[in-house]
Amino acid sequence: MQQQSAIHAEEAKKIPFVGNKEPLSMLAAEYESGSPILLEKIKMLGQQYAAIRRTQGDGNCFFQSFMFSYLEHILGSQDRAEVDRIKGNVKECRKTLQSLGYADFSFEDFFGLFLEQLDIVLQGNEDSISLDELIIKSRDQSISNYVCKSSVEPMGEESDHVDIAALSDALGVPIRVVYLDRSFCDKGGVCVNHHDFVPTFGDHSNASSHSTEPIKPFITLLYRPGHYDILNPK
Repeated sequence: MQQQSAIHAEEAKKIPFVGNKEPLSMLAAEYESGSPILLEKIKMLGQQYAAIRRTQGDGNCFFQSFMFSYLEHILGSQDRAEVDRIKGNVKECRKTLQSLGYADFSFEDFFGLFLEQLDIVLQGNEDSISLDELIIKSRDQSISNYVCKSSVEPMGEESDHVDIAALSDALGVPIRVVYLDRSFCDKGGVCVNHHDFVPTFGDHSNASSHSTEPIKPFITLLYRPGHYDILNPK
């Protein structure tokens, strides 16, 4: 098992922390000689999603995927109100950690870096960056691992349902996780299942929305057993 883990770790290093966009046909090619169920599900994904962006399978892939996808969304939308909102949540997280007895030095470096990333994806600032520059920064291990520390420690541990729900609640950001597995629908046949993690409070919670329409997350991650990647909608 140790040998297999070592081989897996070496293979993971060949993929950057955040990869380039790839068409879903590249994902389908991985399963050409495998399960027809997975191939059918990838075909169905192609109806809603244009591309996949892979992340390194180092145990931090969920956090890598989430944070890059969030920053890419802000870069594309230039939603300053959203940035102001999440900065307010970060402020509350600071207070919570202090009230729990954490020393400021244990989290201030992360918060400073995260806020800096938020500022530079907004255009019009002296140090604003482009998408290509964001990708380069996201491949920097020192920056990438600090960003991952926004959620749980230790590093290198796969995220589960509780971690995702906690992150969604803490930052107030809805997250959709699409599952690529061999499961069938409840009524039989092939379908792609997903789960939306919606904050239980705040501006992005169902409870605070005056609309009867469910909130649609702007971050979509693809989960294959043991790994998360980013899905880009059409």
